[in-house]
Amino acid sequence: MDVNKTKSEKPKLINMKIGIVCYPTFGGSGVVATELGKALAKEGHQVHFITYRQPTRLDFFSANLFYHEVDIKSYPLFEHAPYELALASKMVNVAKYEQLDLLHVHYAIPHASAAYMAKQILKEEGIYIPVVTTLHGTDITLVGKDPSYEPVVTFSINQSDGVTAVSEDLKRATFELFDIKTEIEVIPNFIDLDRFKKQKKEHFKLAICPNGEKLLVHTSNFRKVKRVEDVIKVFFEIRKTLPVKLLLVGDGPERDKMERLCRELGTCDDTRFLGKLEAVEEVLSVADLFLMPSEKESFGLAALEAMACEVPVLSSNAGGIPELNIDGVTGYACEIGNIEEMTKRALEILDDANLPRFKANALARAKELDVSNILPQYEEFYRKTIEKSQANILNLG
Repeated sequence: MDVNKTKSEKPKLINMKIGIVCYPTFGGSGVVATELGKALAKEGHQVHFITYRQPTRLDFFSANLFYHEVDIKSYPLFEHAPYELALASKMVNVAKYEQLDLLHVHYAIPHASAAYMAKQILKEEGIYIPVVTTLHGTDITLVGKDPSYEPVVTFSINQSDGVTAVSEDLKRATFELFDIKTEIEVIPNFIDLDRFKKQKKEHFKLAICPNGEKLLVHTSNFRKVKRVEDVIKVFFEIRKTLPVKLLLVGDGPERDKMERLCRELGTCDDTRFLGKLEAVEEVLSVADLFLMPSEKESFGLAALEAMACEVPVLSSNAGGIPELNIDGVTGYACEIGNIEEMTKRALEILDDANLPRFKANALARAKELDVSNILPQYEEFYRKTIEKSQANILNLG
């Protein structure tokens, strides 16, 4: 790691070697971690992903990107393979032989505790590596607060050298649910606006909406917390007033139930289930309104991706969503489960007299959260964390 500075500016870390640990899935934490790693690599940092499968969004070659697979052995003695131990061992191996400057773990369970274990092993060998933990949502508000995990989650967060959360609401929830002794810095989720630039595919829009209907879109993992039934019910109500179509992107345990609901309401002809899509921006680019009526949402990354495609958002006011979706500006944030209010607000947004303004505001909000604005916050946080860790080592010496 090189440090260059002048008298008038803070030290800027260049050529950092960073280990990123995340889930390699379509979920928000994995997407953000992967996009962060790619952005860091573009800036010249060396990034090493450590996980059990190549991350979904890690889709291009870069001289600064590396992937290290966690090898999970299966033994008859174990009913469940001890992933946390295999992960900690891989962290030790990568940190030692790649000479990492910092480990950044996304989603507390089990990454933060595995990182603590790896840190202690490395310390025995005279290697001191700081750990940054980023909290994403359900690792705190759902899984983490379970009595089976809470003591370990609390300990692991407190033992991290730096902790970030993706929203003020998640930061508040963390302090409410856990006995946290360390500071938490809020660094919001982000998008690479270049990827989501408006790319109108009129032939696709024409195929879905041949008669000029307005197009509504929802993307999620179809879990109960996403309240996909509210999407379909709001769509059903809007359809009574305005010609509309609905695209549902994603898959999960609630999909069969949602397909039955569409049949019961008679909306199947105007509704399409598209399953999981890699290039979701191709769908969002032709949408008129994005629906996110979630019961819990620490940030709402899917809504930000919609905004980046100039799509206003109709959401619930759950968790950190109102920090992203500014009520009355980029869309509306309504009470959870209030179908009547959501329908009213959706029709207001979709009115041709209002839609251009909401679209422009949505894009403007997305620009504020472009990776070019958020990446420096992470780089600065890394700098502070490394400096604090080095100071602690000197004090111990």
